[in-house]
Amino acid sequence: MPHEPQPSAAVPREETAADAPIDAVIPHRPTEDVLGVLTGTFLASLGLYLLQSAGAVTGGTAGLALLLTHALSTPFAVLFAAVNLPFFVLAWWKKGAMFTVKTALCVGLISAFSLLHPRYLPLQDVPLLYAVIGGNLLVGVGLLIIFRHGASLGGFNILALVLQERAGLRAGYVQMALDVTVILLSLLVLDVPRVLLSALGGVVLNVVLALNHRPGRYRA
Repeated sequence: MPHEPQPSAAVPREETAADAPIDAVIPHRPTEDVLGVLTGTFLASLGLYLLQSAGAVTGGTAGLALLLTHALSTPFAVLFAAVNLPFFVLAWWKKGAMFTVKTALCVGLISAFSLLHPRYLPLQDVPLLYAVIGGNLLVGVGLLIIFRHGASLGGFNILALVLQERAGLRAGYVQMALDVTVILLSLLVLDVPRVLLSALGGVVLNVVLALNHRPGRYRA
């Protein structure tokens, strides 16, 4: 009786992202998180630099820091770090140590990049409308990247993310309400047309977040 060939043993191979089930969550690698945070903070800081160069404001703690630069001689980098300090307590309590550390790193990177932009990209006479639209688009895209890598820019971002997770409120809409409050406060130091354009920019930023940052929209 002829000998039947035995099936060869399967050679094990390392699983890749392509082998994962379609609904599986594929976590970011540490290197991806590092590159994502660097990219997101660079884009967001560049957007804030555009706004600052045109004398506009935006929402959030970044907008609050920009607003304070009109009343104080303190650099934006210092003010941005200072106004975020109280929100780190909320981040540690509701989001955990890793999120808080990543957020603190993002705040530090925004402050550092804000010192570099004027040196390597000096801007003068930036049209206000261009700065408001372009700056807020850059901040919005930067925030999306930062959110996707498990961090935030601190402040109102933390509160918006907590309310989205705990109460089901869209982070973009929560952020929009808080941002409008900050922009209205800018009436104390800015003229009405500049404030109205800044408000338009705040809407642009938060529409970007509301349309793109939703629970379950992305798997990783």
